[in-house]
Formats: sequence, C-alpha cells, structure tokens
Amino acid sequence: MKFRIYTLGCKVNQFESGAVSKQLAENGYEAAADNEKADITVINSCAVTAASEQKAYKLIRRIRREEPDTVILFTGCMAQIDNEESKLSDNVDIILGNKRRGDIIPVLEDYFAGREKIIRIEPYQHCDEYENLAADNFSDRTRAFLKIEDGCNRFCSYCIIPYARGRVRSCSLDYIDGQIKTFAAKGYKEAVMVGINLSSYGSDNGCKFSDAVKTACEAADIRIRLGSLEPESMDTDTLKIFSSYENFCPQFHLSLQSGCDGTLRRMNRHYTTAEYEKIVSDIRNIFENPSITTDVMVGFCGETEEEFAESVEFVRKTGFAKVHVFPYSRRPGTAADRAGGHLSNEIKKQRAELMSKAAEESRRDFLKNQVGRTEKVLLETRRKDGKYEGYTPNYTPVLVSADESLVNTIVNVKITDTDGEACFGELT
Repeated sequence: MKFRIYTLGCKVNQFESGAVSKQLAENGYEAAADNEKADITVINSCAVTAASEQKAYKLIRRIRREEPDTVILFTGCMAQIDNEESKLSDNVDIILGNKRRGDIIPVLEDYFAGREKIIRIEPYQHCDEYENLAADNFSDRTRAFLKIEDGCNRFCSYCIIPYARGRVRSCSLDYIDGQIKTFAAKGYKEAVMVGINLSSYGSDNGCKFSDAVKTACEAADIRIRLGSLEPESMDTDTLKIFSSYENFCPQFHLSLQSGCDGTLRRMNRHYTTAEYEKIVSDIRNIFENPSITTDVMVGFCGETEEEFAESVEFVRKTGFAKVHVFPYSRRPGTAADRAGGHLSNEIKKQRAELMSKAAEESRRDFLKNQVGRTEKVLLETRRKDGKYEGYTPNYTPVLVSADESLVNTIVNVKITDTDGEACFGELT
C-alpha cells in the first residue's frame, strides 16, 4: 500500500513525520510518488496558532475531495487537543494523539480489519517517559532532524503547547550518539537538534543541555545545528562549550516574542529585554560571525501603541539576521485568552506589517555584512534559474553556479553580492 505524509508546523513535527515514515516503510508500506494516489494519507498537524489549525482543516478537505478513497490518519498537536468531531468526523478516518505515534502500525491494522473510525488519544501524565522514536529518512533533505526533548513546563500565558505535549521529557545521551552516527552513515552532512523546549533538555534526567550538544558534536563529523531556544538558558559557560566544536553551527534562534518588558511579563516570559540584549552580546563576543534569528509576536492582549513601538525599536537595534513576525492568536484554555484587552484583527495586521518592515531592514543589513566573506556552504537544491542554493554555518542562504555532483557537499564559497533576501557567491 502507498502512503503520503503532510507535515505542518515545527521541526519537531518534521522529525516525527520521519519516524512515522520509517515505521511504515519497515512494515511493507511504500511512499507514494508525486503523481500517484495514496492509500494512506498521514497529516501531522500543528496547533500553535488558529491560522495553523485552519490550514490543517483546509488540507483535510482538499485531500478528501481529490482522493476520496484514501485513509486519512490525523495526528500531531491538533489531534491531541483540538479533535472536534464536528470538524473532523466526516473527513478523517483515524485520529491519533501525540502519545500514540509509535502505535501507527497496529492502529492501521485495526482500522483495515473493521473499517470503522478510530480515535486514540491518551492524556499526558507527569510520570511520562521520553518516547525513543527513530528517524533516518527526511525526503530529499541534506540535513536530518533529531528530536532530543519533548514537552514544556513553562506555560507562557498565550501558549497551548504544554497541553498538547505534556511535561519536559529528555532522551538519553546514548540515543543522541546513535542517531547522529546513523545520520552520518546515511550521508547527511548536517543534523538539527530540536525539541518543544529544546534548551530544557536534561532538566528531568540529571543531564545538561550542553551535554547533549557535546555528545552530538563528538559523535560524527557532520555539522550540528540547534533549533529554537529559550534565551535565558544560553549562559556564557554553555556558549563557550558550544564554541569549542568546529562542527557546531553558530546560528541561534532565540525566541523573543516581544521587545517590551511589560508585554513580556504579561506573556509570562522569563527574561527582560536587558537580559536578552546581554545574551545576544555574549554570543557575538564568543562566536565569529554568528547569526541571531527570532520570533516576534504583535498585538498581544493589552499591548499599547507605546509598548508596540518599544518592541519595534528593540528589533531594530538588536540586528537580527531574520525575524518571524506573527500576530497574537487566541488559544482557548490559556491565561491570555481569559485576559482582557484583546485587539482587533485589523490592528494586529497593521502591527505585523510595521514589524515586518523593521525585520526586513535588519535582514538586509545582516546579508550585506556577509558580502566579502568566504564561507563553507552546504549545497542543497537546484533552483529553476540553474543556480544551486546552500547554507553557511550561520544559515545564510547562498546561491552559486555549480555542478550537480556537488549537491550535498560542503564547498568554499566567496560571497560577492546580495539582493536583500539571499547572497550570491563563487566557488573558490
């Protein structure tokens, strides 16, 4: 039987989709080609915003319309917390919660035995252990993803994810070592370590986050990159450990959310803008040519014009390499949803546009500062214009003219120009 997987949301979902793909392939299922119908369609969903949920519902309706006979298995964070029968019952055959992803084969067998709808959602408990899913096939990507942590204990006032993922659970260091070695043997040149609250790794098993990074860097000669991080966890001792490894990529995605202290307090974030600024300064002092990327939310409940202006100014002065800007989305069940001062969608849209302009200016300035440098670029894909796109250690996108045989290799490139969105270079 043929299967197809749609992955929505974060890099953790990308890893987990890879784990689902591995289970299916090892049990006789085959991945459907682009021009083939799928017998089974897996949708790995995201619940971080209302927009992400609407995207999932739209995808479900399209698949059911285009492939009426496919078995739709709906999993991920939406399946765990937002599995409304009224929206899913007509179009989805199996709903599988986040805790049951390792059961996908027996669940499918049960479904095919009776052809009756299956809903298997198990609530999280404080005593839950980390689920060691294995993944080693990430489509045509040149980088692999490794989830080392799941769950979150922070309960930011706007966030529903702790309810969808449970409390912090960490894998073992041996698991990290084995997965990185497997990625290297499979030919991947880079691995991205990810988690729901990545930098909280080890808080449940006596390890430190730096132990996980050290294990990964020493396991094999491939580049190690980190996913999204909580900024206050990046102390100078941890940063110095990271900097001691040549294969560690100095890209730091430090989730900001707001550049205003008052807003950060209402969000229940655990740092001030001054503390965030110091962490960014430490990174730039310890690493040579690092990049700082981030997420910024606009229109949070109670955000005044003055507070928004503070946030814009903070983004401008920090000099981010890239900023993901998004409007606040109400999530039922969170503290922020119960609070007052909610803003209109029009105001949130206007603020997102203004913040995006500030972010674009920072992006252009960062890319201009890369011109003239010679960097090691991992070539990944060929574009329609014939140029190959790859990424430097600090995740600067670089376009070069190259031979196809160089795809999935690391080459030296002198960066010669930028158009404000990517850089251009020449092989050296």
